[in-house]
Amino acid sequence: MESIRDKVAIVGMGCTKFGERWDMGVGDLLVEAAYEAFKDAGIEPKDVQAAWLGTVFSGISGITLAPLGLQYIPITRVENMCATGSEALRAASYAVAAGVVDVALAIGVEKLKDTGVTGVKGPGLVGDNPDGTAGIAPGYSAPASFAYLASRYFSEYKMKPEDGRKLLAEIAVKNHYNGSLNPKAHFSNLITVEQAMKAPIVAYPLALFDCCGVSDGAAAAIVTRADMAKNFRPDPIYIKALSLAVGARQGAMVQDYDFVHLEENVRASRNAYADAGIKDPRKEISMAEVHDCFTVHEMIVYEDLGFAKRGRAKEDIEAGTFTLKGDLPVNTDGGLKCFGHPLGASGLRMMYEVYHQLRGKAGPRQVKNPRLGLTHNLGGNAGTGIATVFIVGNEKS
Repeated sequence: MESIRDKVAIVGMGCTKFGERWDMGVGDLLVEAAYEAFKDAGIEPKDVQAAWLGTVFSGISGITLAPLGLQYIPITRVENMCATGSEALRAASYAVAAGVVDVALAIGVEKLKDTGVTGVKGPGLVGDNPDGTAGIAPGYSAPASFAYLASRYFSEYKMKPEDGRKLLAEIAVKNHYNGSLNPKAHFSNLITVEQAMKAPIVAYPLALFDCCGVSDGAAAAIVTRADMAKNFRPDPIYIKALSLAVGARQGAMVQDYDFVHLEENVRASRNAYADAGIKDPRKEISMAEVHDCFTVHEMIVYEDLGFAKRGRAKEDIEAGTFTLKGDLPVNTDGGLKCFGHPLGASGLRMMYEVYHQLRGKAGPRQVKNPRLGLTHNLGGNAGTGIATVFIVGNEKS
């Protein structure tokens, strides 16, 4: 199978502020993100030859992009749960790599605050009739699903629950600090480990600060052929790998699923590293944006993606490895935890941060001398996931 490495480049990106955007409709959010991307790439809407829209709940078809004024071009709406924004970028990039178009738009949006959807129990979760069945499947919430991971992880690696909860609190504190440096983040408040530990329990052992919020927002990317990229800007970002791994609900179907790893994360990362030519992700990846829907998932992702050894994430968390000043900064913009999680936009928001980091434009969050950046999404629940791992760099290989 041929790799996409260095065939496609990102030459412009845009992102709205995430949060409770009561003053903005879906169209307003799309315009805000897209026109920042157009300006960043030095293009106009008429220059876009095809577009991919990612949204879960905030649009039915490509015509949702009507406010952008795109003129009779192919527009496709895609959806892959929480990996929807990444799916839009993946589709646009492969169209460019295939030579179908030279300039494409990938854009994701979600307007959730006006719908009443909550992070505790919302449409599309198990029991909410996502498959068109009779609706009699057993129901459980997203926090409950990921709480299984935490309880099992603590047990498997012989941690006292309170010691495990303190580790998760350290992740929340890190992401709140990073989010406080980002004016577009939903939440900008600093917290302490003590506050996180004493917060109300949502699904034991996960408490309030272990869970990401529900947000409104949009993000967009302009992609083009790598050999054309410097016609748009002197510092494009080159795509090295776009990996997607979808399971067949194996974890939910077997009795011995361990609940301390997500196979989709492992497979997606393994394939991405192979495509990008990465042998040691811990040393070669400069920074990463990962799917911290819950703090325990960020901790497990460290191990699933090869950033930490199995069962040894504790050592790296305590050493500050994944902080802004650590060896491998993770979620430098605050992550889902603090930047927010409008489902269709999150994957592109992650790339927006990596794009700015690799170009040295991340302000007070800037990591030192970045070369390769990674984004990771997970759609679904433990054992029934959809995982993406994308790798980009600021130089051609």
